[in-house]
Parts: sequence; C-alpha cells; structure tokens
Amino acid sequence: MNTALNALNSNNVLNSNPLLNVAGLPVFKAFHVEHIEPAVQQLLTDNRAQIAHIVALSDAPTWQNFIEPLEVLDNHFERVWGPVGHLDAVNNSDDWHKAYTTCLELVTAYHSEVGQNAGLYAKFKALADSAEFTHYSLAQKKVIQNALRNFKLSGIALQPAQQLEYQRIKQQLSQLSSAFGNHVLKSTQAWSKSILDPVELAGLPSSALGLLAQLAQQKGQEGWCVTLDFPSYLAVMTHADNRALRAQVYQAFVTRASECAENTEFDNTAHIAQIRALRHELALLLDFANYAEYSLATKMAGNTQTVLGFLRDLAKRSKPQAQAELANLQTFAKTHLGLDTLQPWDVTYASEKLKTQTLSLSQEVLRPYFPVEAVLKGLFSITQTLFDVRIVAKTGASTWHEDVQFFELFNANNQLIGQFYLDLYARQNKRGGAWMDSAITRWRHPNGQLQSPVAYLVCNFTPPIGSDQACLTHDEVTTLFHEFGHGIHHLFTEMEHLDISGINGVPWDAVELPSQFMENFCWEREGLDLISSHVETQQPLPEELFLALKQSRGFQSAMAMLRQVEFSLVDFELHAFYDPNAVESLESLIGRIRAEVAVLQPPAFSRTLHSFSHIFAGGYAAGYFSYKWAEVLSADAFGLFEETGVLNPDTGARFKNSILAAGGSVDPMVLFKAFRGREPHIDALLRHSGIAA
Repeated sequence: MNTALNALNSNNVLNSNPLLNVAGLPVFKAFHVEHIEPAVQQLLTDNRAQIAHIVALSDAPTWQNFIEPLEVLDNHFERVWGPVGHLDAVNNSDDWHKAYTTCLELVTAYHSEVGQNAGLYAKFKALADSAEFTHYSLAQKKVIQNALRNFKLSGIALQPAQQLEYQRIKQQLSQLSSAFGNHVLKSTQAWSKSILDPVELAGLPSSALGLLAQLAQQKGQEGWCVTLDFPSYLAVMTHADNRALRAQVYQAFVTRASECAENTEFDNTAHIAQIRALRHELALLLDFANYAEYSLATKMAGNTQTVLGFLRDLAKRSKPQAQAELANLQTFAKTHLGLDTLQPWDVTYASEKLKTQTLSLSQEVLRPYFPVEAVLKGLFSITQTLFDVRIVAKTGASTWHEDVQFFELFNANNQLIGQFYLDLYARQNKRGGAWMDSAITRWRHPNGQLQSPVAYLVCNFTPPIGSDQACLTHDEVTTLFHEFGHGIHHLFTEMEHLDISGINGVPWDAVELPSQFMENFCWEREGLDLISSHVETQQPLPEELFLALKQSRGFQSAMAMLRQVEFSLVDFELHAFYDPNAVESLESLIGRIRAEVAVLQPPAFSRTLHSFSHIFAGGYAAGYFSYKWAEVLSADAFGLFEETGVLNPDTGARFKNSILAAGGSVDPMVLFKAFRGREPHIDALLRHSGIAA
C-alpha cells in the first residue's frame, strides 16, 4: 500500500491487501492535501482489480464468495473517501477543495462503472434466482433486492452509447453539486460589515455583541463584525433595532451565491439551470417521465400525486391560521413598533417582540438555561434512560479542530456500541447548517470481526465568547437533538450488512423520523428538567418559562408550516414539471407557488434557491417534502410516549428495537406499524404544531 493511502487510512495500519479489514479511527492530523489524489487513485485501482477478480470467478455466486468480498471493498472505500469529503465540509480550504473536486470526478466514474458492470449484475441476478436465496434472512434478501434496483437506476439496461451518456450526466451533476455548495460557502464568507459605533447595534443582547466583537477580533478589526454565518445573521435579524441594518443584512443573506449578491463571482444561476436540465435528461434516459419520479423510486411516497396531494393538504389546513398569525403580527408591528408596512427583514424582529410581549418569552431569556455542558448531560441522560446505554467522553481521539469532542456508547453489558464526533460551533471555512454523516458503518467482516459504527455530528451554533461557556438558544437545542436523532439511527443499528446498516437503505422520506422524534423531548417537562440548568444558579427552567415555552410551540406555527410546504413544493415541482422545450423560470415557478400557499411575499431581489444546498448540493432533490412526510411519522410515534410516559424505558426499548435497530432492512411503514400498532395519523403533527385540524 502506498504512503499516500496509508496516510489517509485509520492509524496508518491498513494492510496492503484491500480485502482485509480497516481498523481504528482516522488520524486527522495525518491528512495532507498532497495525499488525497494518489490515495484515491490507489484505492480505486485496488477496488477495480478486486471486482474484476470477483466477476471472473467461475463458481456460482454465494453470499460468501460474492456479497462478502464486495462488502469488504465498499467498507474500504468508505474508510478512505469518507474523511476526505468530511474535511471538505468542516475544514475547507481552496487547495483541499481543488483536490477533492479532482478526486470526485474519479469517484463518480468508479460508481458509474460499478453500477453498469454487467458481470456484477449477472451474478446478483443469479443469486436472486438461486435456491440459496430462499433460505436467506430478510436482511440478506433486502441487500440483494436493493442492489438489483440500484443497477436499474444506474442504467444497467441501457445500450452502451446510452450508458456512456449516463456516465457523462452523472459526472457533470457531481461536479456541479460540489461547485454549488462551494459557491454558497464562498459567497457567505465574502460578505461582512464592520461596525464601530455601538449605537448601530442597539437592541442586541450581550451574548450577540460578544459574538460580533469576537468575529471582529478574529478578522483583526476594531469594534464589531457582522457576517452571514447563521449565528451572526440571526442575532441581527432578531434583535437589531436598526431597521436599515436589518434590511442590509437580510438582502446580503437572501442574495448569496446569486447575480444579486454584492460579489457575483460565486453566482449559482448557471449551476441551477444546468442541474435542472441534466437531472431531467437522466430521468428520461432511465424511462422516468421526470426527475421527481426517479427520486420517488427509492422513497416511501408512491407517486407524484401522493406527494403533491400531501403538501397541498397541509397548506390548506394551515393557511387560514397563518393568515390570522400574519394579520396579528402586522397589527402589533404597526401599533407597538411603528412599522406601517411589515417588510421581510422586520418579520423575525417583530415576531420576537410579539412573543416577548404575549408570552414573556424570547430566545435570549431562555439561553442562560441551556449551557452546552448541561444540555449534553441531559441529552445523554435521556438517551441512557430510554435506550439503556451509557455515553462517555473519550480524550485523545484525533480530531480536525480543537473544539471537536469525541464520545463512546456502551450497552448494559458494557460492550462498545459505537462512537461519535461532536462539532458544535460555527467557524470560518466550515459549511453552514447542521448534519449527521457516517464515519464508519456497523458491519460484520467475513473473518467474524464486528466493526462498530462511528458518526459525525456537526452543527453551527454560537461559539463560546472568551472563556465563558457557550449557552444555546432553545432553537439550537432542538437542532442538536435533531442531529443526535440521526446519530442514534446510525449507531443503534443491529444490522451487519453495509447496504442496510444504520441509515443505509432507509428511504429518504423516512430518514427524518428518528431526528424529528428526538426534538419532542426539548418541549416536555421531563426532558427540560434534564437539559436545563441556569448558567449562574444551576436551576432548571422555572414553571412559568416552561408554560410559556410550551405555548410558544404553536406561536406562528402555521406560518412556519407554510414556509416548509413552500420549499417542498418549489423543490418538487422544479423537478416534476420541467419541460426542456419551455423551461419555466425560477422566478415564475417560485412566484406561482408562493401565490398559492404563502402569506408573506419576499422582495423581488430574494434568491433563496441559489443557496438551497439541500436540493442542489445534498440528497434532497425532489425530496425536501421528506421533512414533513417523516414529521407525520415522528409526531405520531412520540404520541405513544405521551400515552405511556415521556421517559418510559419500555416504550424507548420498543422504539429502538422496532425503528432504530432495523436500519434499512425492512420497509419503514412496516416498522412504524410494528411500533405503533397501526398506520400513522396526521393529527399528532397538527396538534404538536398548534394547528387546528
């Protein structure tokens, strides 16, 4: 094994035989940009050689001589390529991204080759048709069935010329998606505003002022610095009395990566047009009417009518209440804030003032009750109570930044279940948003060794100011619980086959079930007593604030629902109704859907799609509806905890064994009915959202 590949592999102990197990965790300090390309080239060369060897075997395919060697290769691939992509997101640099992009082209070509390898497909098909198949477990059968489906979605049935076209399209799409995400990051970093006069920042709480002062210090500036990183942006939009400042920051944020940005170098307009066209070409090539149908081939929702009907039903149920919420906000803004016309850059500010007046509640009132250490202690306590595990901090693990923490999970028998990295804070050269990703997947090696799973949990919270402990807003707390829900889905799996282990093989519109399920504990007295501890008094959230928080869950909830429905419809129709001969402009599409479902119209310069990485640089294309689809499942699932006890260990064990342990081995609706005893009802979602049924 060459030096470069060793440098990228766990503890530099990878044996030269790529069919042997990779042991240990990545040593991030050993990752150097010059290693990436030679290491990836060596990885792909080795894998190709092994695949050729497997295909050439004359023996009839069996699980042992066919599936197991392929799993070894897939695991080898994840262990080398995964950290490269991860570091591109959390520790981005121009040199690293350039090397990553170069290798992405190689990796995309490799995946296309594997997906169109007739020899592999023939062996999978022979295995599925064999007498041996009838004796396989449900999990084993699912691995093979998923593989056959994925071969078809990779163009295995296409003629050679069409297969080359498929490869070309996939190659271009992967490069465009990477470029899109990088443009969002670069455009976000390109804008900042230095402020020397504290009067301009009137209204901002001390925590926000401290953040902006720290950002200025990091840039070598005096005073305060406003950036478009979310903690900075949200602080201004929520608290700044200076309306002109709010308007300026709002415009900079919603025009990121567009032709309307101050710096148009990172304009994503052309990328969006190309991505739309190429996705449609891909769908047609594979005999789908549009990309939305292609997307639904691996999701729970059966067809486009089902998705559109679901979203429009939510809009219909929510819009009357949303109109009333907006009217109330407009009246309040005019009467109490002197804002005759409520503009989009006033909405967050006015809403916070209204919430403070009506509920005596604000994110800043709540923040001191959620110091990071207390929240983590409470989150781990809830997890331990529900799922009978133990979570322990581990020192000495290699990380990519000094703020990153590392934890281990043990079961009741003190056996290691899994591990996870926790990267909480926003910083320069880190992609915005929050996510969970797989570092290592649970898997049983052919030699019998069980590989325990490892997860990356990444957020972009307000960092600590100076030596003070970071305190989170309640919104940030729910985001942490959300990503941790993804984490336990990955870590609590009991599957031992890579393709269905953890979140692998789980339909995208069911992936959000565990994550949104975990959010519920942030709203319940039993959960809040564990995660809240005032940073000075160590007292839990008092009853009056709890009641206000509980009531606030329905505060402007219909407006929030319509916002998500709007995003979901724009995403879905963008792909479902694309006509290459008469392409509907983004402005027309968005305007049409907003006229139908939205109650508040943004300004003409708004270009939020240009930074919509979920659908143009992530896995949610024609699938953003998954958040709402899965929220129906998660709300109804939590309903059983409301009936039996919020921290009931028996119900927790049932959820773990029914939903989390199964990974992608069973249809999620079957798993849900096994847990709940029936099909899901939408009532719980509407009740939790404070929307009248």
